[in-house]
Amino acid sequence: MKKTNASATSATALANPSRRGFIVGSAAAAGGLSLGFHLPGSAAPAAKASVTEVNAWVVVKSDESVVIRVARSEMGQGTHTGLAQLVTEELECDWKRVGIEQVTAGQNLARNRVWGEMSTGGSRGIRISNTYVRQGGAAARIMLLQAAANEWNVPVGEISVDKGVVTHAASKRKTTYGKLAVAASKITPPDVKSIKLKSPQDWKVAGKPVKRLDTANKLNGSKVYSIDLKLPGMLYAAVKACPVYGGTLKSFDGDKVLNLPGVKRAVQVSPSAVAVVADTWWRAKKALDALPIEWDEGPNASVSSAMIDARLKEGLAASGAYANRNEGDALKAIEGAVKKIEAVYSTPFLAHATMEPSNATALVTANKVEVWLPTQNAEASLAAASEESGLPLSQCEIYKHDLGGGFGRRGGDQDYTRQAVAIAKQFAGTPVKMIWSREEDMQHDFYRPISQCKLSAGLDANNKLVGLHIKVSGQSINARVNPAAAKGGNDDRQLQGFWSAAGDAQFGYAVPNLLVEYAMRNTHVPVGPWRGVNTNQNAVYSECFMDEVAKAAGTDPLEFRRALMAKYPKHLAVLNAAAEKGDWGKPLQPGRFRGIAQFMGYASYSAAVAEVSVNAKGEVKVHRMTLATNCGHAVNPQQIAAQVEGGVAYGLSATFYGECTVDKGRVVQSNFHDYQILKLAEMPHVDTVVVPTFDFWGGVGEPTICVVAPSVLNAIFAATGKPVRTLPLKNQKLV
Repeated sequence: MKKTNASATSATALANPSRRGFIVGSAAAAGGLSLGFHLPGSAAPAAKASVTEVNAWVVVKSDESVVIRVARSEMGQGTHTGLAQLVTEELECDWKRVGIEQVTAGQNLARNRVWGEMSTGGSRGIRISNTYVRQGGAAARIMLLQAAANEWNVPVGEISVDKGVVTHAASKRKTTYGKLAVAASKITPPDVKSIKLKSPQDWKVAGKPVKRLDTANKLNGSKVYSIDLKLPGMLYAAVKACPVYGGTLKSFDGDKVLNLPGVKRAVQVSPSAVAVVADTWWRAKKALDALPIEWDEGPNASVSSAMIDARLKEGLAASGAYANRNEGDALKAIEGAVKKIEAVYSTPFLAHATMEPSNATALVTANKVEVWLPTQNAEASLAAASEESGLPLSQCEIYKHDLGGGFGRRGGDQDYTRQAVAIAKQFAGTPVKMIWSREEDMQHDFYRPISQCKLSAGLDANNKLVGLHIKVSGQSINARVNPAAAKGGNDDRQLQGFWSAAGDAQFGYAVPNLLVEYAMRNTHVPVGPWRGVNTNQNAVYSECFMDEVAKAAGTDPLEFRRALMAKYPKHLAVLNAAAEKGDWGKPLQPGRFRGIAQFMGYASYSAAVAEVSVNAKGEVKVHRMTLATNCGHAVNPQQIAAQVEGGVAYGLSATFYGECTVDKGRVVQSNFHDYQILKLAEMPHVDTVVVPTFDFWGGVGEPTICVVAPSVLNAIFAATGKPVRTLPLKNQKLV
């Protein structure tokens, strides 16, 4: 038997300081790059820029249609439409004539990153780019009006515009953006510091529930996702990595599959993965299944969920944990309290389970690499392609398709990009589409971190909360993606939602004695951001425990929370909004019960009321969910409601079914038969209350998920009298 020695063909990653610095910066998970807005004039324009390009953000065509360029990724969350609304608002063009165009990472690099950073994660697509995209629209409007003033030889202050029609009232002259575009493109752009943006009170397009710009081709089936792409002469690759994380590829016998239909050859992809390339993907997949492979599974091959569980329990009991907050003396206050309440909660690993599995198409030649793929971070994809191919960034290009789901899986982690380029390098000049099977996608994820949490509280003689201790033991995302932020186990990220500073996730309760700790206990299973990241686990811990404490105090859960939230009016406002819309305190149908929860994440405030029933068999039915959110500025209320509804579906899937277990070092779940998602018949009625205060910019796609599970669990607690402390519900006996 002829075998290929894995170590002999291991791919080497070429690195130079500039490329390495680029990938570290662009793929950083904690906040991306901070960039200012630059208009053409301060940077050299693209060599092939259209003459109708007014500036980087706005292209006006002679037929009066307007193309708005966007740098962020679209994965169903409506970011492209929201950004187009903001540009349109300042541009004062006709929304009915607006279209969008995606910017490539290569274009952005060639123009000195005029469009800023391209990462779309952490619910940041609109909240961190709103200012400079609005400035781009306003600058284009100023240039177009100045072109009209120059043509008519009148002061620009006498000119007005409405829906792209420019008017000089005194002379009754009119023209259009389409006729002014060429002249406007030659005008020196204004200094962005001089631009005054509109107040939300004056918005005519932004802030309105307009229809999305990216749905028509999805509805009629003409949408080409990355997985649908076809190029002339394309080959297809199926890939398989060592089933145990940390293991390696020992050998494979490629000759054994060469005689199978359509097979070109088997190739090593990385030190831990092998692929078969064929003329169709199914043929590549069947050949890969037949390929004799030897794995070196390494020392992690004996790890089980039970071992991981024991490690987390040890973390809860260990001393010396990192204290993120230590205000007053919580341990002493709890020890001396009249009533003491204690509980341990746990949440499992979760997979992203995107409907479109990981895939990418790569074409590599001696002086160029091109990749077509679904990515949440085109710049990270560009850097990965550059590093894997050994070509400089300027000779690489990324063509970004709308994603068939992202949820954090396709951000800084670019393993699928690297694999596609590594395979295509071995078929130079031929495009190769690599598609992961559903099993490969499910069992080689970067999972939501597993964790446990021990909570203790003390009540005084008046049933007032005098002390609270929260200790989380679990895996750290930063330990893998940003080790400097987790040095010595001091990882604030895993305590998201418990922080004291106003910002992404501020704890919304005033407790006189508060101790929040984190015991880092990592495993060999890689973890990463999962829609809502650590707010989901931490909201379950604090909000479900808050109901336990309220019950011990003999107080209504809503009133108990209100008494602790006077210092946090925005938290309290969304809690009250959810309670009012959710009919808290009003009579219920027989057999139904309500639960409530509130939390903060991604600079937005969220609350939920769940209405559930539990039958005699212990089966749970969620009948209604009411969610309130304050994201500061509401760019498209209709899309906010859609995101909330999607968050409910995603959150309930995790609450009822979501769980990845480990046996013999590998993830057990492999497809939707053993990693269930919510069925349509299980989806409750959802009411959304948007209560923007217009004094900050918050996220939308992730914040409201975190209140879904705890509100449902609290309703079950109300129904059964027993708290649910371990997820998913499918494993719990409720009656």
